Amino acid sequence: MSLKAIAKELGLSVTTVSRALNGYDDVSKETRARVEATAQARGYRPNTFARRLKMGKIDAVGLVFPVHPVPLNNSVFMEMVGEISRELARHEIDLLLIADDDLADSHSYMRLVQSRRVDALIVAHTLDNDPRLRQLQAANFPFLALGRSQLAAPYAWFDFDNHAGMYQATQRLIALGHQRIALLGENNSQAFITQRREGWRDALRAHQLNDSGLRMLPPTRRAGYKATMDLLAQPVPPTAIVTDCNTLGDGAAMALQTLGQLHGDKAVSLVVYDGLPPDSIVETDVAAVIQSTREGVGRQIADMVRHLIAGVPVDQLQALWQPDFLPGATLHTPA
Repeated sequence: MSLKAIAKELGLSVTTVSRALNGYDDVSKETRARVEATAQARGYRPNTFARRLKMGKIDAVGLVFPVHPVPLNNSVFMEMVGEISRELARHEIDLLLIADDDLADSHSYMRLVQSRRVDALIVAHTLDNDPRLRQLQAANFPFLALGRSQLAAPYAWFDFDNHAGMYQATQRLIALGHQRIALLGENNSQAFITQRREGWRDALRAHQLNDSGLRMLPPTRRAGYKATMDLLAQPVPPTAIVTDCNTLGDGAAMALQTLGQLHGDKAVSLVVYDGLPPDSIVETDVAAVIQSTREGVGRQIADMVRHLIAGVPVDQLQALWQPDFLPGATLHTPA
């Protein structure tokens, strides 16, 4: 069914029907409701491409993520992307995934910016001083950063208090009597990783404890497993381990389970940021720092992007969420 047919059936002009379906406020609520009900009943679908040209919108958002390290291997990141995509789709906005190689001479996302093939960008895994964000600000292109960076001008961002999450987890272990607390952390300089690392360090410093237990590793199960085995083979091993991602945490949990030190008299305490991945073979309820639900995160980010596209000032689009701590069954007093 066409707009013309709907207009004829309702005794309205084609212009009124079009404006009603496009949400213009000069059409009464009663008329809009009649038009929408008839369009739905008749299976009418608008010409999306024509509408986008007329409205000056693409109804597409790009999500820029780094090639190194590959976040698509991270179940937490992929669940978040899925929820963002699902929420934007409810508003007929497409989400495009854009892999960016920071070592390349040119960046693929800038081609989309220059040709205006997306309405906005979501920039994931930001750096403390992120050249991508500076480039987008210089181009005066709307973006939402997933993480905070050091920029001269205000910008839209969504972040978790990663420093607070790791600080509180480490403080809990110290309160139990632990003085040798190791950190298995990712070996990159992304902002959320450095914030978690500093949260661990600051908690140790507050109690005059040293940070010799830091291990910076590739974010893999294998690396977490091997590092845990190596740490516990030392003459004076750590009595607690924290990890800044769930893949390293899964490797650490498997190592402790293999050694019989996940439970019992010789147990080593373990805290995993984001909890163990869904496919973990370890069934123990591991202590974890949790960053809300994926549904809640996806909805928040999608809403912020839609407001950004609508022209809401960027200094009104800044959100810092606090993580939660789940004690699980792997917090023990030192053996």
